[in-house]
Amino acid sequence: MLNAVSTAGSLRHFLQLQDLSTDELLYVFERTKFIKDKFKLYEPHRPLHDRTLAMVFEKASTRTRVSFEAGMYQMGGSVIHLTTNDSQLGRSEPIEDTARVVSRMVDLVMIRTFEQARLETFAAHSRVPVINGLTNEFHPCQILADVFTYIEARGSLAGKIVAWVGDANNMAYTWIQAAELLGFTLHVSAPNGYLLDPTRLTLVKPGVVKEFTDPHEACKGAHLVTTDVWTSMGYEAENEERRKAFADWSVDSDMMTQATPDALFMHCLPAHRGEEVTADVIDGPQSVVWDEAENRLHVQKALMEFLLLGRLG
Repeated sequence: MLNAVSTAGSLRHFLQLQDLSTDELLYVFERTKFIKDKFKLYEPHRPLHDRTLAMVFEKASTRTRVSFEAGMYQMGGSVIHLTTNDSQLGRSEPIEDTARVVSRMVDLVMIRTFEQARLETFAAHSRVPVINGLTNEFHPCQILADVFTYIEARGSLAGKIVAWVGDANNMAYTWIQAAELLGFTLHVSAPNGYLLDPTRLTLVKPGVVKEFTDPHEACKGAHLVTTDVWTSMGYEAENEERRKAFADWSVDSDMMTQATPDALFMHCLPAHRGEEVTADVIDGPQSVVWDEAENRLHVQKALMEFLLLGRLG
């Protein structure tokens, strides 16, 4: 079996957005457009023929599973789906040993798990590229899709403003990395108790992130307004407490009027209408959530191609 090391030159993982350089991100977006255009024309694109992707889910998923599985099949490869119930990951075998074995049998591994440290441990002992399908700390594949969706609709995000309204979660921290890499400003607004962790901002360049106590102020002049559910997976016990804390952080038409007239609205889904976003916004003309969801498929195909084959063309 030809693995990523012998094909692309050096082993690359995608554990957080900053694992790719600005130039590499722009290349992935270019390939995404190429791959999506072929998909829309029903033209086959199968550069990953005979390659196998192992998908490991310690957290449940709809969009991540469908997008990676469909994408790998469309690229000519095959997929193995694993959960903690049908593998040793949830039992007594060390992660290091599982990584050593699985990576001898497949060409690529996507993991959706809890702590980033688990993902990093797996990657450190893997012989093939490892992709972060979501952790508590980062969600880089979603931000790839979000940025590509904006580029597709409005062009480059460089010099623009993105407003994040809501919890300082894995999406917010990945948006920070995107802002640094792609040259835009991130406005963040969250209620007390759910603010960005100052210790995680110590290495962020000055001016990249601006925090606001008022979400309407955060949305002023924004070219993109985005949010997420108030209660992320694993925090369900805090549902009621979070619902009260975030009551004034629901993205509604008033907030959208603070943004630029051609501003877009995004949400990584699933969404709760009437909570983090009102129905008239998510189902309104500025919303691109369905394009955003579909683009997970296309950017992940480009990402897998890049990690396994390097730059093409």
